[in-house]
This record gives sequence, C-alpha cells and structure tokens, in this order.
Amino acid sequence: MRDGSYRGRIAPSPTGLLHLGHAATFWIAFERARTHHGHLVLRNDDLDRSRCRPEFVEAMLEDLGWFGLQWTEGPDYGGPCPPYHQSERRESHLEGWSRLREGGFIYPCRCSRREVSQAASAPHWGDEEPIYPGFCRPPESHASSREDRAGVSWRFRVPDGEEIAFNDQGQGRQAFVAGRDFGDFIVWRKDDMPAYQLATVLDDAGMGITEVVRGADLLVSTARQIVLYRALGLSLPAFYHCPLLLDQHGNRLAKRHESMSLRALRQQGLSPQDLRARIDQTRKSFPLAR
Repeated sequence: MRDGSYRGRIAPSPTGLLHLGHAATFWIAFERARTHHGHLVLRNDDLDRSRCRPEFVEAMLEDLGWFGLQWTEGPDYGGPCPPYHQSERRESHLEGWSRLREGGFIYPCRCSRREVSQAASAPHWGDEEPIYPGFCRPPESHASSREDRAGVSWRFRVPDGEEIAFNDQGQGRQAFVAGRDFGDFIVWRKDDMPAYQLATVLDDAGMGITEVVRGADLLVSTARQIVLYRALGLSLPAFYHCPLLLDQHGNRLAKRHESMSLRALRQQGLSPQDLRARIDQTRKSFPLAR
C-alpha cells in the first residue's frame, strides 16, 4: 500500500479536551499514513448528543493543528477541507441496521444496563463490558418482525464458540472466542441512535479506510467489529493497535485527566516537540510499520 491507496483515519469524539493519550495514537496514525504515502482522514465522531459540544470540536481542531497533525480529508481549522461528521451519516447507519435486521443478525432487547450487570458473573467481564446473559435472545437466528427501531436496544447475535482471529499490525496475532470473551452487543440504542460498534464499521467502510489505528484497549472491540463486517458483507481493513499512555498510578489516560490535556500541557509551556519526545519514549520497541 505504498502507491497512495492507503487510507487511515483519526476519529476523536468532542466530549471533552483531547489528552496526550489521544495525541499519541493520532500521531502514530499520521506517521503510518505518511510512511505509506497515503491519506489520513479526520472524522468528528459526534453521536453522543448529551456530551458532544461545539466548543470541544473547535478545541479539537485547534489542538490537533498545534500538535502538528496534518490530514488530507476532513475538517481543517485553517482551510476549506469538507468536514466529516458522524452525526450527518444517519442514512448509512439506518441502511446498515436494516441489513442486519433483515439478515437475522440482530434482535430487540429490553434489558437495562443494570439488569445485565447484575446477571453477569465477575469472570465474564471483558474490556469493561459484561457478557450478555441472553434474556431476550431468540432461540435461533431469524429476522425480527419488529420494524420500529426506537424504544428497545438491538443486539448483534454473536456466533457462540467461534474464534475470531486477526493479525494486528502492531500487536501480532489476536484471537477472541465469541460468547466467552465478548457476548451479544448493542448495535442500535433505544434512543434511536446507532451504537459505537455499528457506526464505526459503517463509517470506516464508507470512507474506504484501509487501516484502522487505535488504542490497545479496543482489541476486543475489533473482534466485535469483524463479525459486523462479515455480516454486512464489507471488506475488512487492517488494524493497528497502539500501546496506551498511563498516568502515575498505571491507569490509562482519560478525558477526566484534565492536567494531561493538550490544552493544559500547552499552557504549561510544553511544545509539540516535547510531547512527541515523551510519546516516543513509550514505544521504543514498538515498530512503526510492518
């Protein structure tokens, strides 16, 4: 993929200020696109209507530009590039939901998050999501007769016992067993909005993304997305999962770590070069390209 056919992406959510962990992942995505002489797409993942704010979008674009990231498609705070907003891709999301329902891959679920959490035993928690106990799961895969999306959650029926394996460009071979490492997951929320897994798959495929670069905390999510790609008949991109930056207590950085936001670090007098040097220290043995 060194002929310009490479298409990577960065997809921040404007629910707070970007922190150094975001910058580390995005910088690796930028470097991989540059190494492959390809394109880097910036998408604004703004589906969380209760938390996404315009001021965070403005801060996101400014901070990414200050850090030195350059993208070839998407919103540009200094130029006329067309924006890619996830919230404006509803038609594609609806079409994807319909294809899954008609194919018998999803079913309506009335269970609350509390009911699922209380029913799940401790050993069955994976990447902070419990294995769904199957209360609403129909006895066999079939197309649901329900046509109204809203008012219930829609879950994808995973192929129990099947190993979902992929060769990660950064972490090597990965394998997860459906029904053990992850269970039936939500693809459409009861507020009539697509869930992260479905929206991400449809948007990445619709934008022709050839490699998805993201944090290692999303490895299990990749297994979920692979079964979605398969059910929707979409071409699978390559995946590259980055090591996570941790705080002084060994916890991964989150938007609540305001002192580690790019905005705060910038105000402390640190330069983009200072921050990139710190990022490089975390990946001395982590290859850029394979």
